Amino acid sequence: MLNFICIGAQKSGTSWLHATLSRHPSIAFPGGKEVHYWDAQLAQGEDWYKAQFPDDRRCNGDITPAYAILPRDVIRRIHAHFPSLPLIFLIRNPMERAWSAARMAVLRAEMRYPEASDQWFIDHFRSAGSRLRGDYARCLEHWFSFYPRERFLIARYEEVFREPVAFANQVLAHIGLDAFFTEADRDALAKPVFEGPGYALRPALREVLLTLYADRIDALGRLLGEDFSAWKQVQP
Repeated sequence: MLNFICIGAQKSGTSWLHATLSRHPSIAFPGGKEVHYWDAQLAQGEDWYKAQFPDDRRCNGDITPAYAILPRDVIRRIHAHFPSLPLIFLIRNPMERAWSAARMAVLRAEMRYPEASDQWFIDHFRSAGSRLRGDYARCLEHWFSFYPRERFLIARYEEVFREPVAFANQVLAHIGLDAFFTEADRDALAKPVFEGPGYALRPALREVLLTLYADRIDALGRLLGEDFSAWKQVQP
């Protein structure tokens, strides 16, 4: 059976979470890290999805960042089948997230970083998909329509890597398992996974990102009752 889902966000540490949880002997991802059922495989049917998690002796997970941006009608279907599911949402400064995703898109377009113009990056930042993936308040409002806040473990990217051992054990507690990781695991857990090329953001692009995300950062703060204003000061 399925025991937990991580819904994202893209470029916010989900590959790290998969690699970390895969170290645990009682956790499995029999469908792979990203099953992509609810965003791309609905024609297969719910029985097909449930069959991806056949081993009831393990704690089975699905980490698919695309689930963060699912519409309400699909989330309703998830809730109908898994009403008590623990959910995990890793969030990253949306300006950093957008820049990381754009750098990845450069590689997928078979370009080199210097070949991508400022306008190429601006167009990517302004694309509907990129903006939606960074609108965490909107994503959570959709999910909160069906799952109460206490079903979610929501963590900031920077805090995950500040205390990776503590966070990994926090995830285990959230999905119903005892603490497993110790300080001996710190060095292994402190390394990001699939970090991508580390090009600094061009100064001309920062204001574009700030214009796109300042209001969205404020909306997230209002929704969760937390202060995210530091994100607006960061240089991605």
